[in-house]
Amino acid sequence: KQRERARSARGNMDGESWKEDPLSKLDSSVASTFEGYFELENSGIIKAIVKDNELVDSAVAGDKVIVVLDKTTFYPEGGGQAGDAGLLVNKNEDIVVEVIDTKKGANNTIKHIGIVKSGMINTGEKLSTIVDKEIRMASARNHSATHLLHKALKEVLGEHVNQAGSLVTSERLRFDVTHFEAITKEELKVIEEKVNDVILESLNITCENMSINDAKNKGAMALFGEKYGDEVRVVSMGDYSIELCGGTHVSNTNAISSFKIISESGVAAGVRRIEALTDKGVLKFFNNLETLVKEASIAAKAESTQLVRRIHTMNDEIKALISENDKLKAELANNALGDVTDNVVDVKGVKLLATKVDNVDMNELRNLGDKLKGEIGSGVVLVVSALAADKVNMIAMATDDVVAKGAHAGNLIKSVASLVGGGGGGRPNMAQAGGKNPAGIDELIAKVPDTILAQIG
Repeated sequence: KQRERARSARGNMDGESWKEDPLSKLDSSVASTFEGYFELENSGIIKAIVKDNELVDSAVAGDKVIVVLDKTTFYPEGGGQAGDAGLLVNKNEDIVVEVIDTKKGANNTIKHIGIVKSGMINTGEKLSTIVDKEIRMASARNHSATHLLHKALKEVLGEHVNQAGSLVTSERLRFDVTHFEAITKEELKVIEEKVNDVILESLNITCENMSINDAKNKGAMALFGEKYGDEVRVVSMGDYSIELCGGTHVSNTNAISSFKIISESGVAAGVRRIEALTDKGVLKFFNNLETLVKEASIAAKAESTQLVRRIHTMNDEIKALISENDKLKAELANNALGDVTDNVVDVKGVKLLATKVDNVDMNELRNLGDKLKGEIGSGVVLVVSALAADKVNMIAMATDDVVAKGAHAGNLIKSVASLVGGGGGGRPNMAQAGGKNPAGIDELIAKVPDTILAQIG
């Protein structure tokens, strides 16, 4: 329910015009300290409130606000990890601000973006910072999994693989890496197994602040192009993965529970994207898959264990039915056409057969055209069919010898298709067209001999 409210509220907030960060007007001494690595609840003093893109001293229930505290346990979006959600409340709990997102602001501030749900907030007021534990821990699990994934990718694909971007939310993780080709299903399977094996090893995850030189000596992986200060935060997962990272993590790999890759794709030249799930996300994925299999089994009238065999059988049956249907359609088309060879006319030494048939689709028209062309041996064939009150199909064919005399099926179609409200074209020996006015078919057929005469001179 919290995630649904957050999505809805975030959609509303996105419509606001936060053009210039009003926090840039604050004195440089106003800054926020993040204290949420080891605790999810503490307190802070309100240093600034933003409402309608302006700094204000207070806000009341219903106002959309940005609240800045001197200290907070809310993690601000950064390093690919989404910001925290939760509540800001006073001691008596009659003042409540629902935080739907947390971001970094100007002057090293942390912006709690949300809505005042009750009471009035004022600058200088003390509020408890209560992070939504479920959302934070889900994000932490996914973030820790990206570190394991990064290492596994290097082991399977090679040391050339480097992180090219990431997105970590409470629902899933997205990880972009540099790689010159698509990652195969077999490689993805090995990568997934490696990550799950490390999860089962229950490696302790430690986070330490140290100098950049000490971090390099420890073998920590740094992100290419990222700027680091003199002191950095090193996240170690046993001896398996050591990376520079400012995000939040679980304390042991077993807390990730499980890992499942759900997609792999290309997003740019030399960059591949992997999307994956952990813990409850994996469980939800397989529950949805199980539901889908059950529904498919019911539809196929088969036990789930026999579903694949049943699908193969159904495909064979469908192929047989399609083949039988095609035969019946061909027979119906031939019966509808009847014997039209008596309708062949001579146009200056060129045989011409122009005729119509009802309710025949384009595929069968082509078959009829081939059949009639074979029967006349040499000449031009045009067959038109009305499939509905507003749909016409037609096909024209010419044998090679009459094409040499100037006959052109494509030009013939272009000349007459407008009479049935359509258009088309094609090669000298075969062309097709569609239309929407069956009432013009007789006039079209009547015009064909003059059109052929004009072509062969």
